[in-house]
Amino acid sequence: MTFPAIEHDVLTFTSGLSARLASRSRHVSAFLGAGTSKACGLPDVAQLQKTISAKLSGSEKSHFDALLKSRDLEQVLSRLRRIAAIVEGSDLIDGLDAKSATDLDARVCELIVSEVSTSACDLTPVTAFAAWVARADYTRPVEIFTVNYDLLIEQALDEQAVPYFDGFVGTTRARFRSDLVEATSSDEHHIPGLFARLWKLHGSLNWEQGKSLVVRLGVPVPSGSPAAIYPSDTKYEESRRVPFVVLQDRLRRALNEPESLTLVSGYSWSDEHLNEPFFEATKRRPRSEVIAFCYESIPDTLAEQAVITPNLQVVTKTEAILGGIRAPWRAPAESLPTDIWKNNTVALGDFGALSKFLARATTAPLLLPAHSVADTEDDKDDNA
Repeated sequence: MTFPAIEHDVLTFTSGLSARLASRSRHVSAFLGAGTSKACGLPDVAQLQKTISAKLSGSEKSHFDALLKSRDLEQVLSRLRRIAAIVEGSDLIDGLDAKSATDLDARVCELIVSEVSTSACDLTPVTAFAAWVARADYTRPVEIFTVNYDLLIEQALDEQAVPYFDGFVGTTRARFRSDLVEATSSDEHHIPGLFARLWKLHGSLNWEQGKSLVVRLGVPVPSGSPAAIYPSDTKYEESRRVPFVVLQDRLRRALNEPESLTLVSGYSWSDEHLNEPFFEATKRRPRSEVIAFCYESIPDTLAEQAVITPNLQVVTKTEAILGGIRAPWRAPAESLPTDIWKNNTVALGDFGALSKFLARATTAPLLLPAHSVADTEDDKDDNA
């Protein structure tokens, strides 16, 4: 006897997701990776690496390119900080002494700020996402975790008049308040529940690194000042780690909330120190869910965990891992919106499509910024 091949039904999945998102009792979070900013037109890590290399010169370029051969951009920054922390006197590691490592670190961060803050972008995807956050009427505030340095989410939340707390208190030189980040709803002095939470796990274009603390500026960090981008991984620089370790602990707490739902978009699953909290929480909390939306294929690391952890689900264009079963999508028998099904594939792995799907689940008016485009030409063709 032969059995029919298993296929996942996209309408069943999206209907179920809509129902779960409608439950006020759930603790809902979103985790946004570099792909979400790329969907708005910003350069991804690979593009940044090429641009930075092209703008460096002399020994700085040589050292940067050499470090980049076996590392990505953030690993290069981590390596430079480790060298700066442990090298003494005239000793060299990778051809760098402490001062040259520190100078190169500062120059790379300066170029990152310059490139990301001046790149043209379309706010439509993040605006739709912010419209969903604006109408998210849960008993607990929505928590937004991101590893992106840019200010797109902040701009979109402002466009949609969404109040939010990012761990800092103040305006022009805001101070990080660990006590407020760590506060729970039972604490006497906690942030109001109507405020969304925005946690930037790898820093931001407007975080300035001082000698003893990080402050958030009202604008991107000016040239010549050190930006607090990507956490140092060395114990020798505790002052550089304070916001980051507190925020990563906040991620762990959010993932371990009972009955939680976490949507992951634009993340490559290549960062072990971030993967571990997701994998650990889904194993420990079987009634909580993590849904990873991948733009293309499923990373091996994620697939290995998803097939043995039913509450860790993965969605891509052509296949999904749902309930531990990896299978392709079945073509729907009825017409579906293009943010769900487009060009005979599931569209939700694209952050632009996912944000439209979320926004449609609300009644909030979508206040598109004047410089954004509401629909791509493809969407117009599909809707014609």
